[in-house]
Amino acid sequence: MCTGKCSKCIGIVLFPLAVCAIISNLLLYFPNGNVIAPDKITDLVWFFHGILGAGILVILPAFMMLGAGGAGCCANRCGMLLSVLLAVLGAAGGVYCVVISSLGLISGPLCDTGDGKYIYPFRNDTFTDNYLFNETTWSICKEPENIIMWNIVLFSLLLGIGTIEAVLCFIQVINGLIGFICGTCMRKRKTHIAGM
Repeated sequence: MCTGKCSKCIGIVLFPLAVCAIISNLLLYFPNGNVIAPDKITDLVWFFHGILGAGILVILPAFMMLGAGGAGCCANRCGMLLSVLLAVLGAAGGVYCVVISSLGLISGPLCDTGDGKYIYPFRNDTFTDNYLFNETTWSICKEPENIIMWNIVLFSLLLGIGTIEAVLCFIQVINGLIGFICGTCMRKRKTHIAGM
């Protein structure tokens, strides 16, 4: 497969992933679909790992990859080099999303344990008795309703999306470097000059 076509395919795949990451991050602001006060939302959500990291920082290289894979002005070595630089930015965004999502899964949600105070009841758990592996501890969180499942599903989704985006952007770095060094496999158009 030519480097230009590979670049275009990666760009097409990154768009829906970035949109899903943005939507997943936005849903974390509305636990169980309810609007709550900002100080009652898990602190790691405010790092915008899905909106900025796996969203905007991935959409930018996706546009460039589509341009580098097309027959336009970016279908040349210079365009491929620029796609490499933006793919590094996209990979960094994906890795950022993976790190924050992992921390969100490990530390657990902010919730009311029944006394009206919002705390992180699972933040200092060890890996052996972590809430992720012990569903019986989930009943400690009373409000917002189903907050533990909400956080696990959305942070896991963002973890997976960030991983896929980082891998695809890394593939584009290699693909772009090959396209920069060897060319983009674009067929040279034959020009016929009258009288020759």
